[in-house]
Amino acid sequence: MFSPQGPSLRELCIQALSSVERGYDLLAPKFDHTPFRTPESILGATADALSELGPFGQGLDVCCGTGAGMLVLRPLCRGRITGVDFSAGMLAQARSVHPDVTWVRADARALAFAENFDLAVTFGALGHFLPPERPALFEGVYRALRPGGLFTFPIGAPPPLTSLSYWATLGFDLAMRVRNAVWRPPFVMYYRTSPLPAVRDDLTAAGFTVRAVALTALGRHRHGSPRCRLILARKPADRTDARECHPHASDFYDR
Repeated sequence: MFSPQGPSLRELCIQALSSVERGYDLLAPKFDHTPFRTPESILGATADALSELGPFGQGLDVCCGTGAGMLVLRPLCRGRITGVDFSAGMLAQARSVHPDVTWVRADARALAFAENFDLAVTFGALGHFLPPERPALFEGVYRALRPGGLFTFPIGAPPPLTSLSYWATLGFDLAMRVRNAVWRPPFVMYYRTSPLPAVRDDLTAAGFTVRAVALTALGRHRHGSPRCRLILARKPADRTDARECHPHASDFYDR
């Protein structure tokens, strides 16, 4: 399925009926041959946007999977790079491709780092966290960053109601909700549970100052809005509590 090197339908079904951790352990050897890996176009657009803000010191990839985020972190970071994931299988694949990177097995909802990094990224991972779990994720990244550090990730705009993508993502999320209602352990993966305003509010509550810039290289919808934005969440350099500095709506979006 997907490509001759990708998983079969049977393998995907077994993965989907497993826990998130076990599912990704099973999928890991063939993950890079599926559409679930972050596309090169998104990685490239992110790296280009961040190049104007760098270089950075030490970098962190949160929920790193097989290490696709290294294409962004390597050109930008002058210091040590670390990847964190809770799937041993995904980390094994990442380690085989990038042996010089530090790979850590950990739950992203309970990161143990303390002001170790200057740049943190994540790609395609927010759908694995239910809305009540996002604060713990963002607070952990906040602690992991040095003052002035940046947490960044791309986030897609909702597809138009008339598009195939809208109905495909809606159908997928509904199917996952049914699956999780009748089958244990749950497999948390949703496309529509992390809308940009809610993500912005959770980041601000964690202490970040937040803005979003358009990734224009990825195109725009017919009505002109960007298909994808890059969230730039900054840990204040002066340790001022950013929760007292909510951005105005006009300041949040950089078109």
